[in-house]
Amino acid sequence: MSDETPQVNTDSSGATSTVDNAPNKDLGSDFSDRYGDVMGKVNQTINQVDWSQMGKYGKAVGIIAIVILAQVLIKGVLDTINLLPVIPGLLELLGVIVVGQWSWQNLTTSEKRTAVFERVQNLRKEYLGS
Repeated sequence: MSDETPQVNTDSSGATSTVDNAPNKDLGSDFSDRYGDVMGKVNQTINQVDWSQMGKYGKAVGIIAIVILAQVLIKGVLDTINLLPVIPGLLELLGVIVVGQWSWQNLTTSEKRTAVFERVQNLRKEYLGS
């Protein structure tokens, strides 16, 4: 209980109101009213959406979500591999061996080098159009 007396306020229209300095006991109903208003506006906005177009957007959002999930999983696997002390060095060695083997098979003679160059040029023309 408060020992203070209620204050009387007069607004610009001349009406008087009593203001009590005690805490507001209707916070629950005030929240419920505001929550109802917000949910009403959200439902009204959702009802205005053209749901026939959502299939395209849903597919796009789904693809983006799958790509993000795949990237997170790949990062987790790579971080786990990097925590093992021997594996990263072995993978680097494996990469060097694979590149060396491919180079030996495809770049040792001038005929093989020109064939690789022609394949790269054909791929470039096919995908870049130049």
